[in-house]
Amino acid sequence: MDDRLFARTVADLTAHDPDLAALVAAHGIPPLWLRPPGFPSLVLFILEQQVSLASAAAAYRKVLERLGAMEPAALLAATPEELRADGVSRQKDRYLRALASAVVGGELDLPGLADLSDDEVRRALTALPGIGRWTADVYLLACLGRPDLWPVGDRALQVAAAEALGLDEVPDQAGLELLGERWRPHRSTASRLLWHGYLVRRGRTETPLITLD
Repeated sequence: MDDRLFARTVADLTAHDPDLAALVAAHGIPPLWLRPPGFPSLVLFILEQQVSLASAAAAYRKVLERLGAMEPAALLAATPEELRADGVSRQKDRYLRALASAVVGGELDLPGLADLSDDEVRRALTALPGIGRWTADVYLLACLGRPDLWPVGDRALQVAAAEALGLDEVPDQAGLELLGERWRPHRSTASRLLWHGYLVRRGRTETPLITLD
């Protein structure tokens, strides 16, 4: 996914779907939000689990400042007490160390993920503690630029779909999976448009500005 393909996909979706067309008319087209693939982005996504984006970004900056570089060996050299002082919970400390150990030990080949299918990437990532379907899907969408990702476990996406489609109830994961069929094979773009509308209606931005290294 790049800017040109994103614009073309938005045009195609809005030409055929009045709900997405109304969403874009009301809130505009978001910039193509991407993160560089690799260890730093996965660290950030783990920190973002179940906390605000701003809180996760603050913890990331503190860890980065302590380590000097967001690299697996440097993270493993930091003590749990040091990371706790930076805002990393005991549970997420364990998740980050498992990720770093897998990269250092060669069990997880992060550059090689780009050559795998979506399902193969999910299996490789979710084999690690603390990385579930949501984190794997966000990595596929935001870091690897895959075009047809639909993170059904994302609460904001569930609410955004209900609002955009005028539903009486917010769909659960199974319901959102069914709703997403209408936007195959461009569900990543549909996700971005729905998220954008959700955030704009709440006066929020896509993500805090953060430098990963």
